[in-house]
Amino acid sequence: MQIFRDMAALDEGLAALRASGGRIAMVPTMGALHEGHMALVARALALADHVVVSIFVNPRQFGPNEDLAAYPRREAQDAALLREAGVAALWAPTVDIMYPQGFSTSIHVAGVSEGLDGAARPGHFDGVATVVAKLFGQVRPDIACFGEKDYQQLAVIRQLVADLNLRVRIAGVPTQRAPDGLALSSRNAYLVAAQRARATALPEMLVSAGEAIRAREDVPAILAWATRYLLDSGFESVDYVKLCDARTLVPLDRLDRPARLLAAARIGGTRLIDNIAVNP
Repeated sequence: MQIFRDMAALDEGLAALRASGGRIAMVPTMGALHEGHMALVARALALADHVVVSIFVNPRQFGPNEDLAAYPRREAQDAALLREAGVAALWAPTVDIMYPQGFSTSIHVAGVSEGLDGAARPGHFDGVATVVAKLFGQVRPDIACFGEKDYQQLAVIRQLVADLNLRVRIAGVPTQRAPDGLALSSRNAYLVAAQRARATALPEMLVSAGEAIRAREDVPAILAWATRYLLDSGFESVDYVKLCDARTLVPLDRLDRPARLLAAARIGGTRLIDNIAVNP
């Protein structure tokens, strides 16, 4: 596996991969790789001949009171995992390469970015859309894989690609879970044992609420119960629990189309998100 840290080396390496033939798939990450990321890599390997993974902790998607400085960074371990998996190249740019002096462009994807995490974390999805557009421009992949755990992010990227006619196919990969049901996330490392045990209330709530919604019970009442359940289970606060249209993320009061049940809540200072599909 080759590791590229500047554009000239990346361009040369990508030219060699394309000369050998076949499609290139990309997996954008912020590092601290876990089994969820490796499931994205496995999907990319199944869809393309060459896989490029990027590791870049993007400062533009962190708010002023969020965990940019504390975000885990372990490139050597990540590179070993990727090499063993059969990844062709790791793109690991610095902040100066991604956002050089004078950089002044920001991409805003309206609609799908404005509720849920977009409301709780103003500017977050502008940072996501901007960095993903840059990564696509740098690597020019045929396919890019993103996890459904960050479902709103996936929706934003799909809209970005459609609106800008970017020549990349977006492949969503199902959420990977630990044996206790908790969605795999780099932020799970912040949880101490007692918090981790209580955090399983989040996926448990989603399953129970999803079953009740499919049984045609009252959606607003179910969502109110879900919020109380998380607070009673040890979460300090709940940013949202919402049923939304699976494509547009418009909130729904009844299940009359393919939908997604999404939630975000904080435990021990760590913000966890999760979601499940809920279909009629």
